[in-house]
Amino acid sequence: MSDGIMSKAATMEIPISSNGDTGSLPEDDGLEQDLQQVMVSGPNLNETSIVSGGYGGTAEGIIPTNTMKARGASSVCPSAAAARRMANPDQAAGSGLHQAHPSPAGGGEEIVRGIAVEKFDIVKKWGINTYKCTKQLISERFGRGSRTVDLELETQIELLRETKRKYESVLQLARALTSHFYSLVQTQHALGDAFADLSQKSPELQEEFGYNAETQKLLCKNGETLLGAVNFFVSSINTLVNKTMEDTLMTVKQYETARLEYDAYRTDLEELSMGPRDAGTLSRLDAAQSHFQSHKDKYEKLRADVAIKLKFLEENKVKVMHKQLLLFHNAISAYFAGNQQQLEQTLRQFNIKLKPPGAEKPSWLEEQ
Repeated sequence: MSDGIMSKAATMEIPISSNGDTGSLPEDDGLEQDLQQVMVSGPNLNETSIVSGGYGGTAEGIIPTNTMKARGASSVCPSAAAARRMANPDQAAGSGLHQAHPSPAGGGEEIVRGIAVEKFDIVKKWGINTYKCTKQLISERFGRGSRTVDLELETQIELLRETKRKYESVLQLARALTSHFYSLVQTQHALGDAFADLSQKSPELQEEFGYNAETQKLLCKNGETLLGAVNFFVSSINTLVNKTMEDTLMTVKQYETARLEYDAYRTDLEELSMGPRDAGTLSRLDAAQSHFQSHKDKYEKLRADVAIKLKFLEENKVKVMHKQLLLFHNAISAYFAGNQQQLEQTLRQFNIKLKPPGAEKPSWLEEQ
């Protein structure tokens, strides 16, 4: 018995009733602009009547504002009609009372009310959608709900996430290598300057200090060339990981959200289909069918988008990595083999141009 009650409670929808009647409100594209105008300038008091007793009161005690005259600091002169009613209240009470004419302030109220109802409807739809998706997610986590699975696509998505993690590790190591090598080049530059200075101040060791100074300067020059190649490698991997792959994963997240919504509305439609077929249920069933079809179309579109992006990403990844790995290998090999010509040829092969010494540019650390 308790299981039946819990099952029924789990499939019930939380009814949300509107506090406003939107059927009587005409659609107006300029509602928000009119509201902003009313809020900025306020109602025009020269065309408004002051009504005793608040909005919706009778004409009794109405004083048209166009009859107000500034007489001194505190005197206000009522109109003749108002004076007669004040002098003979019985006659005024016995006469036919009429409703006050609507004022511009009333139109402002209608605008505010229309916008409030519109926003309430948006919140209402969002609340219903969130409730259904949360219910579906909890059901999947506890193994009670069915889940739509595209095995081939899910495998490709998981492979992409794993590949991105591995490429991020390579990018981090390449940046660390660049940082350490930059420190080495700076040390060689300082050491070469020290040798050159000692060569001039030590006549007995001038030749030896001179050889070492030239060697360190050559190593420093080749090191700067290698840094240019490695920086190009790091920049390309960074673009591939944090822009190309990340863009595809953003589409994947949208696809996964659409899949959850699709399953939530599919489950809701199945539960309504198994219920009694009275007039109220049939109307709810038609609405559920419409919502389900809408989310199904969205899900299928995003699934196709993800499949296309995964295909293009794989082709782009192979092309980019083939070029970058060849560059990295040739540059490292040429540097440590001491082949200056091969190192410079590698940079020309991949169209990497180094700025001449003395040109103003940020350091490689600032470009990361």
